[in-house]
Amino acid sequence: MTLYKVLSSCFLVVALVCPIQAKAGGTTMRLSLSEAIKIARENNYAVKTARSRVEQAGARVVQTRQSYLPKVTLSETLVVTNDPGAALVFKLQQNTIEQADFMPEKLNNADIINDFNTSLQVMQPLFNADAATGRTMALTAKKGQEYMVARTEETIGLQVSKVYYGFLLARKNIEAVEQSIMTMQEYCAEAARGYNAGLLTKSDKLSNEVRLAELQEQRLLLQDEIKNATDALKVMLNLDSGVTIVPTGELAVDSVFSDEDKITVSDNRADLKALELFRQVASYQSEMINASKLPRLNAFMQTNLHSNNIFSGGSSWALGLNMQWNIFDGMATAGRLQEAKAQQLEALYSYEAAKRNSTAEINRSYRSLKTAQARIAVASKSLEGAKVSLDYIGRQYKTGMAMTFELLMREQACTYAKMRLNQAIYDYCVSRSELEYYRGN
Repeated sequence: MTLYKVLSSCFLVVALVCPIQAKAGGTTMRLSLSEAIKIARENNYAVKTARSRVEQAGARVVQTRQSYLPKVTLSETLVVTNDPGAALVFKLQQNTIEQADFMPEKLNNADIINDFNTSLQVMQPLFNADAATGRTMALTAKKGQEYMVARTEETIGLQVSKVYYGFLLARKNIEAVEQSIMTMQEYCAEAARGYNAGLLTKSDKLSNEVRLAELQEQRLLLQDEIKNATDALKVMLNLDSGVTIVPTGELAVDSVFSDEDKITVSDNRADLKALELFRQVASYQSEMINASKLPRLNAFMQTNLHSNNIFSGGSSWALGLNMQWNIFDGMATAGRLQEAKAQQLEALYSYEAAKRNSTAEINRSYRSLKTAQARIAVASKSLEGAKVSLDYIGRQYKTGMAMTFELLMREQACTYAKMRLNQAIYDYCVSRSELEYYRGN
């Protein structure tokens, strides 16, 4: 994958973010890779979004407390009526009933009566099997979201590493190109002197100038790559657009993996742990639906205050038990259970697919790493030979013993060898980061 493709993919992966001001109020930030990853984990909106899902899951856990905590309801009802039966009942509840209220004429022609009913009801769950299972499910889901936060942080860290290494690669290539530009400027001056002296043809002089122009154009393209890498880092680190980032790291091979290294998926890899928990959540869903077939038992207490004027008059209370048993609900429960079992299978398949993909991703990253190691050795040897060859032809060219095309061929080979070595080291660093990411901690 070219540097341009790497940077483009990183732009697509990273979530949209809003800028923040640079630390210490400056416009230049010197960042190592570890510092850049730390800032991204704190400020990146993809990570913040994942953390908000944990908060949502925590809120659902709080909601499940209704399975064992009482529900208290306070209500106030006002009724104005001249209904004979209601009037008699309200007077009885208000403790204002009199003997005259039972006279036929009074009963048949009731006066208008006001009834203020202040009611306090407490409902205490005693047995609610599906709600208890739901609480376990909510706690498990919250833990799974916490693992997803950790994996999101690791994903952002990998993306930051790729862009950071791309930044370093562009800088190393610019160094190589600028060295070649200085070399070609010397040869162009030498060619101009030779042309003026009649020792070289105009074609030879122009060939040197064309090569110098190619290198200068290549430098411009690399400068754009640096700007693209800077913009990508600002997006991922959530930095203000006016900040200038100066990387302090280097492209380096700091460790060597041997064939005996054990390359396996860690049992603690965050996304796999999360998928395992989500599979358990799907299993709890089936258990909760099965538990909903059992009866529910609740205790309740209710007090009522009835009065013609609010907060006065007669009071009453009641204690009791309430049992509800949904014996048949038109196959709704059976359908929900069938759906839950299908979701459980889906979660299982997702988990198994992720494990298999992880193994393939580790193998691919390891192969890329080993290939990059071999490429570094080959490119280093090639660069040494290219430098020796260029130095020799350069001395020959200055004495008129070498042709212009020989010089240009050696110079191009030397520049290409430098950039091949830089690319191999970059691929090694990226492959190492990918291998650590796919292995997990």
